[in-house]
Amino acid sequence: MNITELIRETTTGEIIKGFSKLDKEQKIELVSRYFDDPGRAAEIIKQYWHPDSEKQKLFEEFSENTISNFFFPYGIAPNFIINGNNYMVPMVIEESSVVAAASSSAKFWAERGGFHAKVISTTKTGQVHFTWNGSYRKLKEAFPELKQRLFERTADITHNMRRRGGGIIDIELVNKTHAIEDYYQLKATFNTVDSMGANFINSCLEEFAAELKNFILADERFEEKEVEIIMAILSNYSPECVVKTHVECDVSDLDDGRLNMTTDEFAWKFEKGVQIANIDQYRAVTHNKGIFNGIDAVALATGNDFRAIEASGHAFASRQGQYKGLTELSLENGRFHYSLTIPLSMGTVGGLTSLHPLAKLSLELLGEPSAREMMMIASSVGLANNFSAVRSLVTTGIQQGHMKMHLLNILNIFQASEEEKEHAVEYFKDKKVSFKKVSDFIAESRR
Repeated sequence: MNITELIRETTTGEIIKGFSKLDKEQKIELVSRYFDDPGRAAEIIKQYWHPDSEKQKLFEEFSENTISNFFFPYGIAPNFIINGNNYMVPMVIEESSVVAAASSSAKFWAERGGFHAKVISTTKTGQVHFTWNGSYRKLKEAFPELKQRLFERTADITHNMRRRGGGIIDIELVNKTHAIEDYYQLKATFNTVDSMGANFINSCLEEFAAELKNFILADERFEEKEVEIIMAILSNYSPECVVKTHVECDVSDLDDGRLNMTTDEFAWKFEKGVQIANIDQYRAVTHNKGIFNGIDAVALATGNDFRAIEASGHAFASRQGQYKGLTELSLENGRFHYSLTIPLSMGTVGGLTSLHPLAKLSLELLGEPSAREMMMIASSVGLANNFSAVRSLVTTGIQQGHMKMHLLNILNIFQASEEEKEHAVEYFKDKKVSFKKVSDFIAESRR
């Protein structure tokens, strides 16, 4: 195919037609034209191909229009004691200090009883959104019959899921005509066991939509036959798929030799930090971001959808009408009790969890957990990262630890040699790290 034939000039620039039909080499050739040095761009793109062509083909089929692989670090946070079980937790993240913070917190709490987690519920939700200008009373009266038909219509789809202990839990008719004219929902709840279940839920919902139209069209009770299906889709908001995790110890046991203040002072400042996240949205967003540092890294490492997890978590943080921090602290009878309650829709079978070699390895490392166990592991890592962040904020400040971990990144920007890195790490052991200070150190070393 002649690539120049795909490009059409318009007043707003070039429009490319049929890009997805090009092979990988042709895509790279076309993309490289947008760089000042096309040859160099193509070379960098090809540097990150997997040397095994079959594995490269597997990665390319995960997505669309792929021309290379984008590498993220795959790290391990050891010493996570969760409900008495010891885990080596895989984390995929590029942000300096996140794995170190999780590891530090895991070790701290391993010596104080570890993390305690329980899954409160695992229900997920999907909806058929539709409009209809008929009688709500008649539809409501006929709904038990329609509901039975919906279960029957999806029996083949739900067979295997029911055999594993899951399936459709319930279906309800929701009247939303007070908000939008003629607008209704079929709202269904599901148990997807160890699967995240998006494809399963959406398949059921699309069958619901088709059966709904057939039911109203064929039933003589309904004079108005025109049902307009707007969409049938799962909801990523899962406030009934929730896990609660906590750590606790005596306040007097909070000092590990690095506090530089009394344990009572530390507990007081920590409590104020958590309270601020509950009343100030600016602080709450950053507070919760610290939780998702850990959860997202575990989700990526295990092939789970971190975007859906984040969206649900942030909606959950706003469920009382104001965005708040997701953690709670209790200081009673001299005990420090810190907890996280969060919706986590995670899976351990199907999708990338079964296809991506490192995702499969991650699950093997974690002992082939169930979806419920995966929820408890991820939430524990989220609480660990948040605890480390708040602890740093109310003691030394966040930059001391964060920038120490960021030191190697800065040195790599200056293309420091191994000898220069070794000297810099030693030099900054007891000093604050900043880009300017590292720049000055490198310049002085090279002089």
